[in-house]
Amino acid sequence: MSPRRCRTSGVGVRWEKSRPAGGGGDVGSGIEGLLASLRADPGFMAQVENWRTVAARGPALEPFPPGLHPGVAAALRGRGIEALYGHQARAFELAAAGRHVVVVTPTASGKTLCYNLPVLDRLAREPTARALYVFPTKALSQDQVAELLALSEARAGPASGLKTYTYDGDTPPEVRRRLREDGHVIVTNPYMLHAGILPNHPRWVHLFQGLRFVVIDELHAYRGVFGSHVANVLRRLRRVCRHYGASPTFVLASATIGNPRELAERLVEAEVKVVDRNGAPQGERHYVFVNPPVVQRPLGIRRAAVEEVRRLARRLLPFEARMIVFGRSRNQVEVLLKYLKDAARETGVDPGRVRGYRGGYLPRLRREIEAGLRSGDVLAVVATNALELGVDIGSLDVAILCGYPGSTASFFQQAGRAGRRTRPSLAVLVGRSTPLDQYLLRHPEHLLDRPREATVVDPDNLLIKVNHVKCSAFEAPFRRGETYGGTLPPALSRGEREGAEAPAVGALEGGPRADETAQILDYLAEDARVLVRAGDAYHWMAEAYPADGVSLTAADIDAFVVFDAEARRAIGEVDRPSAMTELHEGAIYGFEGEQYVVERLDYENRRAEVRRVACDYYTEAEAERSVKVLEIDGEEDHGAYVVRTGEVEMTTVATVFKKIRFYTRENVGAGEIRLPPEKVLTTATWLSIDPAVAAAHGLFAQAAGALVALRNLLKHVVPLFVRCDPGDIHVLAETRSAVFGGRPTLYVVDHMPAGTGLAERTFRAEGEVLGTMREVLGECACDLGCPSCAGTVEEVGLHGKRAAAALLQALSEGSEGGEGRTGFLATETTETTEERR
Repeated sequence: MSPRRCRTSGVGVRWEKSRPAGGGGDVGSGIEGLLASLRADPGFMAQVENWRTVAARGPALEPFPPGLHPGVAAALRGRGIEALYGHQARAFELAAAGRHVVVVTPTASGKTLCYNLPVLDRLAREPTARALYVFPTKALSQDQVAELLALSEARAGPASGLKTYTYDGDTPPEVRRRLREDGHVIVTNPYMLHAGILPNHPRWVHLFQGLRFVVIDELHAYRGVFGSHVANVLRRLRRVCRHYGASPTFVLASATIGNPRELAERLVEAEVKVVDRNGAPQGERHYVFVNPPVVQRPLGIRRAAVEEVRRLARRLLPFEARMIVFGRSRNQVEVLLKYLKDAARETGVDPGRVRGYRGGYLPRLRREIEAGLRSGDVLAVVATNALELGVDIGSLDVAILCGYPGSTASFFQQAGRAGRRTRPSLAVLVGRSTPLDQYLLRHPEHLLDRPREATVVDPDNLLIKVNHVKCSAFEAPFRRGETYGGTLPPALSRGEREGAEAPAVGALEGGPRADETAQILDYLAEDARVLVRAGDAYHWMAEAYPADGVSLTAADIDAFVVFDAEARRAIGEVDRPSAMTELHEGAIYGFEGEQYVVERLDYENRRAEVRRVACDYYTEAEAERSVKVLEIDGEEDHGAYVVRTGEVEMTTVATVFKKIRFYTRENVGAGEIRLPPEKVLTTATWLSIDPAVAAAHGLFAQAAGALVALRNLLKHVVPLFVRCDPGDIHVLAETRSAVFGGRPTLYVVDHMPAGTGLAERTFRAEGEVLGTMREVLGECACDLGCPSCAGTVEEVGLHGKRAAAALLQALSEGSEGGEGRTGFLATETTETTEERR
């Protein structure tokens, strides 16, 4: 299809076909020159599927609220702030009045002041007051301390002696002691609140007695299993606050999501007011959707997105436009970082001004890179979504996304890292040859114009809840009849609030769950024997420290240390689930654009020894997964197919790794991986096709590749409807299921332990999913299959694409050959898939 460009008009935005501009001429430097250069390049414009321009917008300013303390107002004026944005003023008014509030505005819209102002105002009036700031990462915590201290230095009046510091694993013991004694603002993360502060609350008596505000920033980061754990940590926090007679006001902040009130109220379990009218100014924004050219037309294969990003970034470096490049994985970030450093040398740019940023870099290195971005010393940074959240990295001009990041929220977070002030900005999405990316390039309105996805948590997941009841019992005895969570605002629980969002998967029906709490307490006392009942109270009796055994995520325990054997120092860390594919012996571990080979992996002691090498390749691992169905929770018979959802056990075994040459992507070798398997209890939805329908379309004969085509399509279409990253699910295929009556079966498995609701949402959306799979196949111009739809001919065979299209048609129309309900089953299926990147 020919590319289209979107331009703004006086009344909104319109799409139009783009015409390659002719000529070149002097286009200048900086972001303006860069934009002119790209528009003047016929070759680049031929790859542009869509170009949307959003006009600049001025600020909506309001005077300082009359109730703002004069000292705080003077501090703002000392920093050159003479008025507030509308959302900042509204948030202050609500929070100062004791109303819980969630602020939902874009990146760089000044959300920090929305919670700093009410906190500083209260501290100015009540020196013994305290505030607790909770951020999902250490980097964000460091940022907030710097911002608070800057305001403190500019402030006059009785609250000028602000004492604040981060409380995390890097905090020195003497600073921890001072914070416990007289810290005004404690800045921490969920992990330290869970395992460090709450279990030791008697040592934090001044904090809890004076706690007036709790700030939860980056609210959208608390989703799925992690969010469900954090919701329980906040339940424990509120319970400890009640113990000390405190009732803090919660101020939450988030990027734009589809259900801010619902999510905030699930976390706070009280009514929360929403502030979502953004009053901040915004420079002109350009969203450009680039499709790499087809390099093998008969097979429909396009140039790799990594290669296209490399070419584009190399072109932009001489313009001195400050840029951030987002990769989809740590391995991809290191490959791109090497490419950009090489490009910097070739174009006369200091390669030291090109840096990487990802999970696994040690804190000191990350702080150094963040400081370089703020100062302007770093010209370009290649990052994972670790820089997607609101770490202060200064003003950038360009954001390049190597592939769709997996969710609308992530797309706008990453794109929003450019243009943090009123200057023009450019965000480029370079599509991959996947069905999902290609679909979004053809339908940008699905990304830009549809409502943002809802963020789902389930605090009452029984396994999660029981673990936190144990932690809470350690912190304070439970009284008979006491409830633990399970309460929502009456209007939300009855669904009566005007405009209330639809309840999330697993949402409560409303009202306290006293009976469930009592059952959990009795179980912990009588069966688990970690509580003892004395009269009407349940006391913790075990020697173990329960918070130590409760992980908020699969990645926050058992991290592997990466040790440079030659320099004799630790250079990074990798979470346990990723270690099998990134730290096996023979793997190339990328670090700051350099290559290190893993010489030894001590799996038991969580340590990998690496040595720097000069090599022209990197490694990619493959894994084999098997799924065992444990229990069926839901089932629908559609005649031609039956769809079920339930609990499963997924086993992952890393099998082999490939050596991939830089730039050419040639496979220059392989090796075997010998590591123990990883097992996860999670949830899945699976679709079993009627054998007669399958036979009629050749799934057992010449068109067996059609099942592979359906698997490939499912992998990339499901995320559109359940609003998740493709890496959050695994899709497996079984040609003949012995237990399911010989039916071909496709499994969509939730990647996270205990599941995050993705399986149930897939179960509910299966009709729309099948329809979109048909649409993707029909829109692709290839004849026999390609990476943009069903998969390559090598994967699906000569008849796979056509058979898959006909089969999807048959599944949509239904069939009389379906079977009835099936009871509890235990079956196992195995499929070799490439390890998610």
